[in-house]
Order: sequence, then structure tokens, then C-alpha cells
Amino acid sequence: MEISVKLGSARTLKTACIAVAIHSGKRLSPCAQALDKSSRGALSRVIKRGDISGNPGEALMLPDVGGISAERVLLVGSGRQDGISGSEYQRVLTTAAKALCEAGLRTAASALLEVNVHDRDLAWKARQMAVIFNSARYRFDQLKTKPSRKPQLSRLQVLSDAGQSAAVGAGIRLGHGIAQGMDLTRDLANLPGNHCTPSHLAATAQALAKEFPALRVTVVNEAEMRKLGMGALLAVAQGSRQPPKLIAVEYKGGDRKDKPVVLVGKGVTFDSGGISIKPAAAMDEMKFDMTGAASVLGVMRAVATLELPINVVGVLPATENLPDGNAIKPGDVVTSLSGQTIEILNTDAEGRLILCDALTWCARFEPAVVIDIATLTGACVIALGSHASGLLSNHDALANELLEAGQASGDRAWRLPLWEDYQKQIDSPFADMANVGGREAGTITAACFLARFTRDYHWAHLDIAGTAWTGGKAKGSTGRPVPLLMEFLLKRSHATRT
Repeated sequence: MEISVKLGSARTLKTACIAVAIHSGKRLSPCAQALDKSSRGALSRVIKRGDISGNPGEALMLPDVGGISAERVLLVGSGRQDGISGSEYQRVLTTAAKALCEAGLRTAASALLEVNVHDRDLAWKARQMAVIFNSARYRFDQLKTKPSRKPQLSRLQVLSDAGQSAAVGAGIRLGHGIAQGMDLTRDLANLPGNHCTPSHLAATAQALAKEFPALRVTVVNEAEMRKLGMGALLAVAQGSRQPPKLIAVEYKGGDRKDKPVVLVGKGVTFDSGGISIKPAAAMDEMKFDMTGAASVLGVMRAVATLELPINVVGVLPATENLPDGNAIKPGDVVTSLSGQTIEILNTDAEGRLILCDALTWCARFEPAVVIDIATLTGACVIALGSHASGLLSNHDALANELLEAGQASGDRAWRLPLWEDYQKQIDSPFADMANVGGREAGTITAACFLARFTRDYHWAHLDIAGTAWTGGKAKGSTGRPVPLLMEFLLKRSHATRT
């Protein structure tokens, strides 16, 4: 979608629709007041009737408003006139974007930058507008023989004063880059398992490297994994006919001497649970079990698009988890790349098995920090629902950076403890550790398992099982946690302070 800065009067702007803010108490924003004056009180009359009160989440489309050039006016409830929170502003933008997209309009304009947001500047608001409007127009119809013919919003003009246009333009540019990363994440995650295989993830990474010369891709195949001794990753893969892949995507935008941020994304392209097979209901949604890997590729695309001055490495362990006659069994003991042995009590706890070898392997990059991203535990969904990703870390400063990035981006996380007390739950009488620790504190014990492979560097774990996708009839990838990770990298690179 093309998003541009537009200078000039809202009254003379030619567009299919212009979105303006209506505040609590039925108060008009400055742009709404200008349109109201030109239309001889048309907006005021609608508001006085009580059709819209101005609270966030409300929207009302008015066609054929006289005295202005726009074909329609969208009144958008925007909360208190003296200021709203960042999350409320995101809700305002989401409401406006959804209304414009559902109306089937190809072009629109937004005067919603004039909404006051506490502790957020103009560039931040412009960035959120770019991300949220792009998300609202997203469709996944690549596999349909008759894709939707409903027009898509393809051009958005953002109204701004001349003195603010540079900041607005910078915010839009950042938002556009993040949106591209989210689109790639959603496209990959929404593909079914017979399309998005480990080999497809590797091919996607290689295609990115062709598009962006700043990226370099390495693909470790099954034979090489065996030579290295990646017994945990290979144990999961042995039940599948699809060959596993370990994919590394390197971006060097910072100084040569700067240590990279390493992002490790779980890439189980379909998870049946293996021998510990999952219930049939909603098993189709296990195609989303590679969203960690998809989000890492999305971040790498966004970083390369924005040419951030930072070094980043994306590592993607990718495989299927299926109940073949050669599949691992409960009670099997395998040896990881680190040399530690693991008793597999539940083959459906496979994500941590492929991650532990990847986390050991990524030490070769001498990372500044390592963050793994995984749809790891149903326990995280029970604990936090779909609102926040779970966060666990062996380093307080890194955890705080990620929490702050989540707050700033609106893609929030919540920290859970990683106390030594929990480690005893994964002790095993037959191996160095078990791959599950019982029903209690399932998200925490999963992270405790990973912590045994990350003692040599600062590490954080994001459990995105509740935030990566929405289920049911409207199922689909959310594109999270690309916004959180990009906010983290932007702050680390000092590319922005918005």
C-alpha cells in the first residue's frame, strides 16, 4: 500500500474518504471542525443526534457531505481530547482502518495524527498508522481459485502540517518496513504444511538474500547436522519424510566489530505431536507452529528494507513432527549438540528439542544477546491468553529492553520467573534432563530446559503460543512478534527514538 504525507486543507482534499477524530463528549477535532464549517454543520448535526459519542472503537461513515471535496467522511471515536494512551490510539487506528477496508475503498486520507497521545510523538503515531492500516488490508488468498474481487485500500494520504512533514515521513517509512516484515511472516505462517516445508523456509531465506545483497544465507542439511551431532533436532525430524534444515540469515549493517543480535525462531512446519499425538480438533492450526521462524524471516526482511545500522543473525531450525514408524518414542534418550542427554517423555514437547541444538550452534556468532521466539507451550496461552507473549530471561537488562519494546510497539510481553527452584522438575533418572516437567508451570519449565543450553551468553525466550495466530473461523497469523522485535532492534541500533 502506498502511504504518503499530504499537506493542505482537509476541506479541499479529493479522496474517496477522509477519516477525522471525534472526541469524548462529542467534541470535534480541528480537521473535523473545518469540515463541519464547510458543510454548514453537517457533522455537528449527526453528533447531536447521538449517532457517535467519540469513544475509542466507534466509527461512523457519512456519504456525500456537502461543501467538501472528499466523497465521504469517516468519524472516528478518539477518546479524551486532552490525550489518550498508546494502546487506545492503536485501537482508534484499527477501527478506522477496518471501516475503510470493509467499505471497499481504494483511496483514503487520515487526519488522525492530530489526536493527542500521551508520551508518544508524531513519528510514532505515523509509524503506527502505516503498520495498522497495512495490517487491516492484508489478505491471504494465494491458494484460492477465485480470490476476492473486493477492492483493496491501495493509497492512504496522511494529513500533516508542513513543519511536521519530515517527522511524519520518517515514521511512515519505519512503519512501511515493519509492515513488509509482518506481511512475510503472515504469508509464511498462513501457508499449509504441504506448501510451507522446511525446504520452503530455506528457499524463502535464499530468495531474500537475492533481493537484499546485505543478507547472507547458510543452510545446514541433514547430513551436516549428523556430523555436527545435532541429536535433539534430528530426533524430531526422523519421523518425517521432509528433510530438516538449519537456516542462518546474516545481516551486517553495523560496525564489523559489533557483536550481533541473534534471533532463533522455532520452525516446526507441522506439529502432529508425534507419537504423543495431539487431539484431532484444531490440529490444522499446527501449521502455525513455525511462526517463530516466520517472524525471524519477517524481521530480517524489515531490517534489510530499512538498512538498520546493526548486525543481526536469524537462525531457523526447521522440521516436521510426525508419527512415523521411525519417529522418536516416549522414553527415548538422545544426545544434543551440547553433549547433554535428554530423556524424551513427551514427543509433543518437540520445539525445545530443536531449539536447544540451534541455541548451542548459534554461539559461533559470538552474540551480544540471543532471543528465541517459539510457539512453545499451551500453558502460556492459559496463563496470558492472546494479549501478551511470555518472556523469560537469564539477564534482567535484556528482559527489561524487551518489555519496554513491547510497551512502545503495543506488541506486549509479560515476564515470568526463571528461578532455579523450577529446574528440579525436569530432572531425569536416566539422562541429564527430561524434555517435560509435568503440568505445573509448563511455560517456565520449558524455558528452564532451554536455559541449560544458554549459559554462555545473555538470552531471552519469547513464548508466542497465544499471540502468533487467531483461531476459529477467522483463523490466521497475526504477524506478531515482529513489531516487538523491530522496536527492540530500532532502539539497539539508535536508528530512532520514536
